[in-house]
Amino acid sequence: MSRLLLCALLWLLPLALGAQPNDHTLYYSTADSVRLRLKELGNTEYNGNEAVLLRSPQEKFDSLFACATRAKRYVHLEYFWLANDSVGQALINVLRQKADEGVEVRLLIDDYANRKSERPWKAKDIDSLNSIGIEAAMFDPYRFPWLNHSYHRDHRKIVVVDGEMAFSGGMNVADYYLTGTRRSGQWRDAHLLLRGSVVGAYERVFEEIWTRQTGEELDSLSYQGSGKADGGSVITVVNREPLALSKRMRQAYAASIDAAQTEVRIVSPYPTNVRMVRKAIHRALRRGVRVMIMCSASSDVRVTPDLIGVEMKRLAKRGCEVYFYEGGFHHSKTMTVDGEICTVGTANLDGRSMLFDYEINAFIFDRRMTEQLNAIFDQDLQDSELLTPASFKHRFRLGQRMFGRILVPLRGLF
Repeated sequence: MSRLLLCALLWLLPLALGAQPNDHTLYYSTADSVRLRLKELGNTEYNGNEAVLLRSPQEKFDSLFACATRAKRYVHLEYFWLANDSVGQALINVLRQKADEGVEVRLLIDDYANRKSERPWKAKDIDSLNSIGIEAAMFDPYRFPWLNHSYHRDHRKIVVVDGEMAFSGGMNVADYYLTGTRRSGQWRDAHLLLRGSVVGAYERVFEEIWTRQTGEELDSLSYQGSGKADGGSVITVVNREPLALSKRMRQAYAASIDAAQTEVRIVSPYPTNVRMVRKAIHRALRRGVRVMIMCSASSDVRVTPDLIGVEMKRLAKRGCEVYFYEGGFHHSKTMTVDGEICTVGTANLDGRSMLFDYEINAFIFDRRMTEQLNAIFDQDLQDSELLTPASFKHRFRLGQRMFGRILVPLRGLF
């Protein structure tokens, strides 16, 4: 009996201190909960990093070109889309100059995306790059039977310079990031410049896929940096690979949303969602968490806007605040939770990123970075429209609404 009384007193003690029976905030902050869960899922955490948010394509290209120009030992690049246009050629010119100086340059481009480009790299172009000292290769060259090459594409965007700096995020390399397109308008995106121990994680990801594609074994010890940075950011790198690490990304998103106590803000160009993430959003809404999703009113993909409209309408009915950004094409892939943690990376909230492609995201436990992303979100709200029943019917015509519903069973493919 005394043992039972003791257990009751221990259970009641948190209530006496003001906590609720299911309130874990007394023991863990949102950041602590997510850090613990990401570790349990097998992701590695890195301490003592500096993370710089690159808010526009111009910022990204200026920073990337400057860092590549200062390279002393090597530059490794892995891109889903690196167009053979003026921006792409300008980057190649920098890389050629570094190769002439004896800097090792390796470049991997996804072949599927390359073939979709208006200015693709042809086989002779790749041979030419190799002849001037840039080791270049296409990821999973698109050959007959073409269907088996359509799935697990390399959607990552990674640049590592001398093991000291890494770039990653939503931005590829192409003119349209600066000039916009007739269909989509001006490009809105987010990217990261990283320094510190986390750079080694991006380098190892590059080395693994480079070896898989080219057969060249790279000695990781030769490509390590100092691992030192002035910042104090804790970063967990979530790397999604088909088969081996296929659930990592959607588990990380779901875990972050499940830890939310007050607010979740998501920016995604294609939030068709997958079941695991959708269910996490539903749970957050039932807990009373404010969930805000910003997607783009314009798109570079013809099929998905109608499906996105149906998906967003269903979430709005559950209490989610959905905003359609009308200031151009919002291509960012970001999320903030409770003002404590954020993620910036390559993964979209769609079936392709979560179920098929190679992706990589940085989950950053840094209030300063999170506040920056929230400030950008607030700024972009000025150019956005809240989804309501009336605005849904105005934005999506009857035919679009019907087509979107037809696509719902297939949403995991988009």
